[in-house]
Amino acid sequence: MTAATRNDVPVALEGDGVELRLMPIGGGLSVGYISLPRGTDMGPALKGLPEDACQCPHWGYLLKGRIRMRTASGEEEYEAGQAYYWGPGHVPVALEDSEFVEFSPSEDFQQVIEHVVAQSG
Repeated sequence: MTAATRNDVPVALEGDGVELRLMPIGGGLSVGYISLPRGTDMGPALKGLPEDACQCPHWGYLLKGRIRMRTASGEEEYEAGQAYYWGPGHVPVALEDSEFVEFSPSEDFQQVIEHVVAQSG
C-alpha cells in the first residue's frame, strides 16, 4: 500500500503560479497535486502533441476553482466538488484559481510533462 500527502510529493513542474507535484502511487498510476492560477491556458504548452492536446487520461477531484476543458467535441466546465474523468485529447483552462488531485497512467503522463518542460525551455 502507498499513501502520500501533497507535501510528500515532489514538484515535477512549476512556473507562473502553476505547480504540479507528481509521484508514482502504485498500479502503474501516479498521483498528481495540481494548482493552476486563474487564466492559465495549457494550450500553448501542449502544442505539438497529437491534436495539440494532452493525450493522457486523468481521474481526479477538483478541490477548488473552475476549469474549462477544451476537446475536439467541444468544451465542458468543471467546478470544485466534482470528481472527473478527462480522456485523451483535452486542453485545460483555469477559469478561477484551481486545485485538484488526480490519478494518471505514469508513463503517459511523464511523456506529456517532458513535452511541456521542453516547450517552456
